[in-house]
Amino acid sequence: MKLVDIETVEQGQILGKTIFSSNGATLLSKGVQLTVYMISTLKRIGVTTVYIDNPMFRDISHEELLSEETKQAVIHQMSEMFEALRSGKNFSSKAVGQTVDDLLEEVLQNQNILIHLSDIRTEDNAMFLHAMNVCMMSSMLGLNVGLNMIQLKELAIGALLHDIGKLGAPAVQEGRMHHSWRGFDLLKNKREYSLLIAHVAFQHHEAVDGSGLPRGLKGEDIHTYAKITAVANMYDNLIYNTSEEGPMLPHEACERLNALSDTVLDHEMLVQFMRIVSIYPNGISVRLSNRQIGVVVGQHRGLPGRPIVRVIDKDGDEAVGYQEIDLALHPTLFIESVLS
Repeated sequence: MKLVDIETVEQGQILGKTIFSSNGATLLSKGVQLTVYMISTLKRIGVTTVYIDNPMFRDISHEELLSEETKQAVIHQMSEMFEALRSGKNFSSKAVGQTVDDLLEEVLQNQNILIHLSDIRTEDNAMFLHAMNVCMMSSMLGLNVGLNMIQLKELAIGALLHDIGKLGAPAVQEGRMHHSWRGFDLLKNKREYSLLIAHVAFQHHEAVDGSGLPRGLKGEDIHTYAKITAVANMYDNLIYNTSEEGPMLPHEACERLNALSDTVLDHEMLVQFMRIVSIYPNGISVRLSNRQIGVVVGQHRGLPGRPIVRVIDKDGDEAVGYQEIDLALHPTLFIESVLS
C-alpha cells in the first residue's frame, strides 16, 4: 500500500488501512473499494491522507507495534473514560491498567520494529489516537532507556492520561487552570496510582531550560517519565499538526525535535528516540539524489535514514518492472526529498 493525499484519491481505489471511529469501532475497513461518497465523507471528518492499496506495492510490509485489536481496545477505553469524566463520574483504574498491560505486552514483543504513526486521524478520534500514540512511543522510549516493568507501567499510564486535564478546560489556560495542573489534581487523588503517574500529566509541558509550563521546572527537577512523554507528545503533535503550519512529515518532525535539544527537550531522550523512530516510513514516496523516484519499502533498525527504496521501471506511462535500492549499501546515494 501507498500513502497518498486525500485530494488525489479516486473512486474505485482500494483502502489499504482500516480507519477507526472515536469509540474504537471500525469506520472503514481495509480492502473496501472507495466511493465518491466515502471519499467526500473522509474529507468532511478531517482526514488528510490515506493508505491506498497499490498492486506494485502490495507486498510492502507495514509492521505495526500494536495490533488492530489492541488499538481498538485502547481507543474504546479512552472513549469510555473521557465520557465518564465529562459526566462527572469516576473512571475505572483497573480497566485502564488492563488496557496498558495489553499495550505493553505487544510493545515488548515488537520492540525491534521502528515507530511510524500510520493510523488515519479524524476530528472525532484525534484525542484518543493522540493519547494512544504518546503512550506507545513513551513505552518504547522507556524500554530503550532501561526502565523496568514497574516503571514502564507507571510511565505508560501517565503517558496515556497525560492530557486528561484538557477535559472541560478553557480555551486560554493559565496558572492553575492550565491542563497540566488540572490533570495533576485529578490523578493525584487516584489511590490506585503512584504519584509519579500524576506528575507525568503535571510536567509534560515543562522545558529543560526552565521556560516551560506550568511551573518553569528546569533540568533534573523534571522527572524522567515527563521528559520521555514530552518528546512523544511533541512528535505526535507535529505529525498531526492542525494549525496553519499543517502536519509535518516524519523527517521534518525529527529535525524540529532535534532543534529543541537541551532547551525544550532532554538531549539524551532525543538521542534514544531517534534510534526507534522511522524517519522515512514504508509507503512514502521519495526522490533520490540521482533523481529517481520511488517508494520506501523496507527499514534498517539503527539506520533510520537509510531505508530500502523501490523504483518503478516504466515504458512510457506503463510500469514494466522495478528495482530495489538499499541505501545502506549505497553510501553516496541519499533521499533528496519526500513527495508524499
